[in-house]
Amino acid sequence: MEQKIHPKIKEYQEKQEESKVEVPKANLVTLKIKKYNPNKDSSSSYQNYQVPVEKWTTVLDALLDVKQNLDHSIGVRYSCRQAACGSCGMKINGKPKLACFTKISELDSTEITLEPMDNFPITRDLVVDFSRLFANHKKIMPYIMNNESEISNGTKEFLQDPKHVEEYIQFAGCIKCGLCNSACPTMAMDSSFVGPQALAQAYRYVADNRDKGKDNRLKVIDESHGIWRCHFAGSCSQVCPKGVDPAMGIQLLRGYLLGFRD
Repeated sequence: MEQKIHPKIKEYQEKQEESKVEVPKANLVTLKIKKYNPNKDSSSSYQNYQVPVEKWTTVLDALLDVKQNLDHSIGVRYSCRQAACGSCGMKINGKPKLACFTKISELDSTEITLEPMDNFPITRDLVVDFSRLFANHKKIMPYIMNNESEISNGTKEFLQDPKHVEEYIQFAGCIKCGLCNSACPTMAMDSSFVGPQALAQAYRYVADNRDKGKDNRLKVIDESHGIWRCHFAGSCSQVCPKGVDPAMGIQLLRGYLLGFRD
């Protein structure tokens, strides 16, 4: 397939030819994108695209620039562009990251390799299927369970003091981007493992003093494909863009099962 030249690069080349004077060259990077459509392709391949970037350009900016000007067929999922929705997770130079949260200048490379996240079925190109993640998230019952939670006339919301909020607030920052599951070596070996995302969220609700569903959740995760399957590699916490630290949540959760915590 003949590679298109980016319009800005073409404009630079034409100006240089016309003026015969050295024109300051924009910073150029090559995006090496892994392309694969499981419905059509027998194997994956990599396509290279050269794009101009600025110091503030994010990987998602560059990727959308390629999609708009060079190859409309690239499959990519994105939404908020501000690291809040978790849609644009992918492997960037081999590490799971959010494309909208990663600046090209931070990568210190003129060639950026973009691949779909590991441990997820590929939908197309950089888009993966989140069905397993959402099913496991739902499995741990991610909501407050309390028989007194029904609101009636004259009742008020459950109030918490700061010390109780601090017990779980770090783990409430999860945006379900899937980066932790992608980095987890156990997810690669055990297709039934519940995963660091779901386990961290199980701790988030167990640690909430408004919740009365601790025993129900612990029963769900206290099995061979649950919390005991984690080997504490810690890679999940290293890639989390929101500082949730799933590895710590899993260890704290084990404390309840081993009787170290109430």
